[in-house]
Amino acid sequence: MPTAKVYNMAGEQIREIELPEAIFGIEPNQSVLHEAVKNYLANQRQGTQSALTRAEVSGGGRKPWRQKGTGRARAGSTRAPHWTHGGVAFAPKPREYSYTLNRKTKRLALKSALSTKARNGEIIVVDNLDMDNIKTRTFKNFLNAIEATGKALIVTPEPRENVIKSARNIPGVKTTIAGILSPYDIMNCKKFVVDEAALRKIEEVYA
Repeated sequence: MPTAKVYNMAGEQIREIELPEAIFGIEPNQSVLHEAVKNYLANQRQGTQSALTRAEVSGGGRKPWRQKGTGRARAGSTRAPHWTHGGVAFAPKPREYSYTLNRKTKRLALKSALSTKARNGEIIVVDNLDMDNIKTRTFKNFLNAIEATGKALIVTPEPRENVIKSARNIPGVKTTIAGILSPYDIMNCKKFVVDEAALRKIEEVYA
């Protein structure tokens, strides 16, 4: 059964905890994980890019020269794609890129991401991940003490304002809650720092 070290807010290791096998000990499904990451990135796209086709640019109503006898190539409009100030061939238009995955696929992807982190020893559990006040330096010192420098995902059972505001100015650190975990965020971090209560919540939801 996979295990993880448990720390307090002083950065001291106090014990080890066993992680649920059904969530943190499965064989990661790389293909489903890839599909979930691709889905997340597609859903982030705004799809607002737009360019004008030859029908939409202004001008070009008159034939620039007669069809024959000039020695030049025939032309019907000055707004064809190969002309300067012409329209764009196959111009991109606003569109919706998002799509949905079925529930089983999303659940398997999340378990695969968590199992990958557990296998690599990149899960850190904190007995009570909270702050008495908003202090970025204090929170950064805590992360340094538990060796969670660089990219880190901080998971709490519910939104904790002091933690969110203390962490938001630290480069590479992102906060979230246990109920809205994303496989992309999990795989995009080096350390998965989770509150012990949030860990129980993850077990309740996904076991």
